[in-house]
Amino acid sequence: MNTLDHNLQTFIKRFQNLRVDRSLGIAPHKPILLLTIIENIENKNIFSNKVFITSEIVASFKKNWSLLVKTNHNISFALPFYHLRSDKFWTLKPKVGFENALNISSAMRGFKNLNQVVDYAEINEDLFELLANEDSRNILRFVILNTYFPETKINFISNYGKGYKRYIESIENKILKESAIRYKQEFENLDDEDIFIRSDIFKKVVPRIYSYTCCISELNISALANISMIDACHIVPFSVSHDDTIKNGISLCPNLHRAFDRGLISIDAEYKVIVSNCFTENSESDYGIIKYKGKRMMLLMDQQYWPDRENLKWHRKNVLLNT
Repeated sequence: MNTLDHNLQTFIKRFQNLRVDRSLGIAPHKPILLLTIIENIENKNIFSNKVFITSEIVASFKKNWSLLVKTNHNISFALPFYHLRSDKFWTLKPKVGFENALNISSAMRGFKNLNQVVDYAEINEDLFELLANEDSRNILRFVILNTYFPETKINFISNYGKGYKRYIESIENKILKESAIRYKQEFENLDDEDIFIRSDIFKKVVPRIYSYTCCISELNISALANISMIDACHIVPFSVSHDDTIKNGISLCPNLHRAFDRGLISIDAEYKVIVSNCFTENSESDYGIIKYKGKRMMLLMDQQYWPDRENLKWHRKNVLLNT
């Protein structure tokens, strides 16, 4: 028996004997997350053994849950993401400054805390090798389905790979088409995972709709790697507006994003750049801000995507620094 086959037999047994709560019947959280990881490796959303918390992964977890779980268990992405480390399927890598928080299991029960503390999960190398191989990946997927979801696996098989993409597309459509009032009304009924998904999609949709170009400096860098030099910037902060629609977003390079958020620049009613008089800069620098004063921001061809003037007015009144 070669190494790959030996590892496959090892992980088949471990998948069949997951450490799960059985007080209310077999808790489905870990099996659902493992199926989600398999799906996202197959779809190239996960392309190394590092698993970051993304809208695609959280959305596919929620989709798989809806297809497979018919018990009264409460859906939670945070619980299995944290506790799979106890099965030694992966190790969690904390964000800088949160190394100690990772060991407080009670704090990791909520999605917000998990996302604040955890940078990514690193899959066991032997397991990732199996999941990267189509044949062993399929075997492990059906081990999970047959072991934990024998009655509902047909729902999963018949809808495999479809649901979460439609969900992502529906959120993109809301960001691009829905009114801010309707969007904020929906926000009141969202859980932390849904809010994260929408926020993550907003961060991807805004740069894409602006062709990955800063709307002020017109910086545009195309990279072969999955790297973007353009940010999605809220005009009215999300914490104030609960508005992730396109009319509350503009695309900015990181330095201008920071300048906009800190009130060094704003945009007037004619979409021209305003520069605060509260700072000075090196006039000989090629990377200054003052040179953009009076420049009209790049506007999209479709006027329905232009920044809302009321949002810009709010920014000028509440964020722009003036002496």
